[in-house]
This record gives sequence, structure tokens and C-alpha cells, in this order.
Amino acid sequence: MKISAVIITYNEEERLPALLQSLDGVAEEIVVVDCHSTDETTKIARRFGCRVLERDWTNYADQKNYGNSQASHPWILSLDADERLSKELRQEIIALKPSDPECAGFSMPRRVFYLGRWIRHGGWYPDRRVRLFRRDRAHWEGEFVHEKLIIDGETRPLRGDILHFTYRHITDHMRRINLFSELAAKKLYAQQKKCRWYHLVFLAPLRFWRTYFFRLGLLDGFPGLVIAVMSSYAIFARYAKLKEIWLRSERIESLPR
Repeated sequence: MKISAVIITYNEEERLPALLQSLDGVAEEIVVVDCHSTDETTKIARRFGCRVLERDWTNYADQKNYGNSQASHPWILSLDADERLSKELRQEIIALKPSDPECAGFSMPRRVFYLGRWIRHGGWYPDRRVRLFRRDRAHWEGEFVHEKLIIDGETRPLRGDILHFTYRHITDHMRRINLFSELAAKKLYAQQKKCRWYHLVFLAPLRFWRTYFFRLGLLDGFPGLVIAVMSSYAIFARYAKLKEIWLRSERIESLPR
């Protein structure tokens, strides 16, 4: 079972070393698809023996599919630069390597570190993802945001966690929400979806209630409260921006020709 780890990067000099260290003994090859980083990202990658491919940004799914297409081995371990393998997950994957599993892929839980603690509730855990898969039986889809892995065949669960260091601080969290809500709004607009009044009035409070109470985010203390508020803000921002896009489009169409 030979594995190519595939990572897409842009200015990840701070977080990349920990990820690459966690791949020691797991991957025979590490392919880094970099979008012209201006920091030390590519130098660090090459220092760890990675194969670095410079590429203009297209979208998340396309960047990952490109990296997969350039891999040398039949199994792909797809990770983001802000992730790393836990000790338990490393051992599980290494234990698989002498075999050639017949399944198409393996799923694994993802555990997030946020505001100084590991998050266990609020819908953020276990957050299972298929990240180890046969290259010829899977591909990424999604033009805008939240790319999805489409896999052909059986997947099996692993127990060890991917460790996710997604947000450096609350400001970083808000910045990412603003980026992703805009991309999500553009996706909805491309699908000809419209923002109705009830999307703005009801969806955000419902999201807060579900995250904080129903999914027990309150058990994560202050970080759990922040996550619930941010989650509700994200869905409000998505539909408010969708409404803005439609208003701008209608205004342009109404101009005299």
C-alpha cells in the first residue's frame, strides 16, 4: 500500500512543518500544490523532501484533483496545511501498509483545536472525512467552496483523529467566514437560488440553537459559545450576500441600454 500525500498551500510556513513531521513513515511521497506563496512555504516543503508544484489558483476541488493527478502512487492521503495526523492515526495507517485493502477509501474523525481547547461538541466532532483513498476511484467536486470527495466504492472507518488547527484566533475565524459566505452566496446565485425574508429572520437563530443547545456546544465553554455565534453569523452573511448579489444584478438590468 504505497501512499502519496497531497497538500495544497498558500503562505503556510507556520503550520506546514507540523503536518510534514506527522507524515513521517506514512507516505512514500508528498506532493505540495502551491499557489505562489510569498513566505517560506515552498522552501520548507522542499527541505522536507516534498515535490512542489507551483500553480495559479483555480478552486479548492481543482487544485486537489490536479495534485492527485500528479501523484505517483495508487493511494492518496489528502490533507490541508492546517491539519496533521494524530499519533493514533499514524499508527493505524502504518499498520495498513503491508496489506492492499480492497476498499476504495478510509474515513477518519477530525478534531479541532480552537481558542485553547479541543472541541468535542457543537457538530464539530467527530466530523468524519474520507481522506485516504484510491486515486482511480475518487475525485473532488465543487466550484466555489466546501469541496466534496466523490468516491466509488466501500469506505472503512479508522479510529485515530486528524488534528485540525483551523483558526488562529477569532479575527481569523471572522475573516474566513466572510470569504466562505461570499463564495457560498455566489454558488447559490449560480444555481438561481434567491434569498427569502425567512432565510434572514429564522435561519441564523435556528443555527445558534442547534449548535449551542441541541449539539451541546455549551459543554465546550467559551469556545463553544463563540462557535455557535459564528455559525449563526455565517448563515446570515451567506443569505444577506446572496440578496445583495440579486439586487446588484437587477439594478444593472434596469439601466437604460
